[in-house]
Amino acid sequence: MGQGSRPERVADLIRAEVTTMIARELHDPGVGFVTVTRVQVSNDLQHARVFYTSLGDTAARKNTASALQRATGFMRRQIGQRLRLRRTPEIEFQFDESIGHQDRVAHLLQEIAAEHPDTPAEPDDDVPEPDER
Repeated sequence: MGQGSRPERVADLIRAEVTTMIARELHDPGVGFVTVTRVQVSNDLQHARVFYTSLGDTAARKNTASALQRATGFMRRQIGQRLRLRRTPEIEFQFDESIGHQDRVAHLLQEIAAEHPDTPAEPDDDVPEPDER
């Protein structure tokens, strides 16, 4: 048997197909710069949640969400034809908030480092120890 469970393998295939469709086949001007970050598929393979990020402000994000919602039927049909699953999962697009949270944590760490410049953030492993003789 191959590595990983079936829902994980199907999720990887769906992620690849959705990424390709967004980049090459969707001609909706509402879809901006979209990156598919991950896909979660239920154990029974009936539902697929596609997490994505996009550039732009809140209005651009709403336009992207509505454009992806409009394209859900097209994408589901294409996935069904390309992957030849017994039953094509229902697709739900969800904006991935984790990227924004990571940026916020990185910004907070930079602020802390700026407030305490005398404390090294990480030990310098590249600096050789002086020879003691």
